[in-house]
Amino acid sequence: MIEETLLEAGEKMDKAVEVAKEDFASVRTGRANPALYSKVIVEYYGTPTPLQQLASFAVPDARTILITPYDKTALRDIERALSDSEVGANPSNDGNVIRVVIPELTQERRKEYVKIVKGKGEDAKVSIRSIRRKAKDSLDKLVKDGEAGEDEGARGEKELDALTKAHVESIDELLKRKEAELLEV
Repeated sequence: MIEETLLEAGEKMDKAVEVAKEDFASVRTGRANPALYSKVIVEYYGTPTPLQQLASFAVPDARTILITPYDKTALRDIERALSDSEVGANPSNDGNVIRVVIPELTQERRKEYVKIVKGKGEDAKVSIRSIRRKAKDSLDKLVKDGEAGEDEGARGEKELDALTKAHVESIDELLKRKEAELLEV
């Protein structure tokens, strides 16, 4: 039972780290990256639809993204969703494709993005700690109900703490890399 609890907590913590990676990828650097638009939702025929399901992406150069909708009638909706997104770029529509030119980042904007990334990193750590707390409650319940001994419970708790520490450190590492990438001129 203790191993199952630890395994489940580890899997959930791995997912939290993956979500943090995706969140960090959605914060832009000075380069064009289709992941910037992974969280953009387009109102398509009255239904909120992820942009990636409506269009293909191409990156012809370091600061331009070409978005080609599968359905040309969705051009306006996609353009509106891109304008409303928090990426901070102005899309231009030529009737067939939408061209998004990523502006240069100012030092002030870079620092703002670092704050955003740190906030996302802290959210990920809170999520991991929450998973730890639930797993610890499960371990305590197992010991209390007599399904596991005191020593086994203590050992399980130490393993859980080690697991938590490892995942928090991986978030910190991702955070450090993203911060360096953002501040790189």
